[in-house]
Amino acid sequence: MSPSDPSGPLAGYRVIDLSTIVLGPYASLQLADMGADVIKVEAPPGGDAFRDVKPARNAGMSGPFINLNRNKRSIVLDLKQTAGRAVLERLIAGADVFFHNMRPRAIAGLDLGYEQVAGLRPDIVYCGAQGYGRRGPYRDRPAYDDIVQGESGLAGLNARIAGAPTYAPTIIADKLVGMAASQAMVMALLHRERTGQGQEVEVPMFETMAAFILAEHLSGRVFEPPLGNTGYGRVASPYRRPYKARDGYVCVLPYTDDQWRRFFALAGRSELSDDPRFDHMSARSDNIDELYELLEQIIAGRSVGEWLELCAEAQVPAGPINDTDDLLADEHLAAVDFFKPFDHPSEGAIIGTDISTRFAKSPGSIRLPAPRLGQHGREILAELDYSEDEMETLAASGAVPLPQES
Repeated sequence: MSPSDPSGPLAGYRVIDLSTIVLGPYASLQLADMGADVIKVEAPPGGDAFRDVKPARNAGMSGPFINLNRNKRSIVLDLKQTAGRAVLERLIAGADVFFHNMRPRAIAGLDLGYEQVAGLRPDIVYCGAQGYGRRGPYRDRPAYDDIVQGESGLAGLNARIAGAPTYAPTIIADKLVGMAASQAMVMALLHRERTGQGQEVEVPMFETMAAFILAEHLSGRVFEPPLGNTGYGRVASPYRRPYKARDGYVCVLPYTDDQWRRFFALAGRSELSDDPRFDHMSARSDNIDELYELLEQIIAGRSVGEWLELCAEAQVPAGPINDTDDLLADEHLAAVDFFKPFDHPSEGAIIGTDISTRFAKSPGSIRLPAPRLGQHGREILAELDYSEDEMETLAASGAVPLPQES
């Protein structure tokens, strides 16, 4: 990890990031890893609340926070004070992107709507990633990942299989919508490069997740009149799950006609290739529960290792069931140097993940460790041409709390 000049396709762009928790930091992480100068603006006294989840070696520096906030610089601004607001306005005037994940009412209460921000930088890309789109009646509701998993239909889909709604055991809505927000900001920057025009971009969680879920699950309701209910049959089948082999569980997914023929052959059931229920994609779709129940019965007859070896030889997609701990020893991830050891200046030895997207001509870089609260305040103020005396005045007033060491 080197603090040298950033590399990546977004090197040279500056992002003012008022976001917190997971959605926003995950979005701005994508930009930061690709070279953007992301300035994380945090509120006193404690900054981003995700600093305080566990585990942590030191207060304000949790493991999840460290993962989501590398390559960013932190400054603490009290936006209720005129002097703190003035610093933010200077930052905006020199920025390319302004990003937040507040509800419309909250961002308006700070007088930081699009019109106010564009008044400081007319060609700015202004992105808000909030729970719900401003055109609808839910616009000012609070929303977090669990709520949107429920409202988008994701938790309910699990009820069709498991009998009761359940959340995905990962913060899927926040991260997926964060990825959508990062894409939206880059697309808006591309538009600005072509036209010189900045613009406001809205990325609502509910609508983004609903579109994501319904991409396949709108299913029969795509048509008017409907050809069936919502729910894509293959993934909603109660038999679609990791299958129990003799000594554990394994993932096996023949998909194409050729893959199914090869799988039936290695299973000693070649006759099923000519079964009219299973001999082509359309027939398998109509009989998916029967097919997957049969697959479950077949898998039970051999060990995990046998199935992985046989499927590899036959080019049938298959894989082990990993626990997240298993990933730390995965041979493929080791070969691509996925896990990176770092020496954090305050947290000591840590491990992070590599940037998974590879650019041949403009690769991203991991150059800065996740910042301590307000760590870069003095550095950023100096870039804005504040004198040492002005910095001390700002710190003394509480408008810009500064650490003893930058």
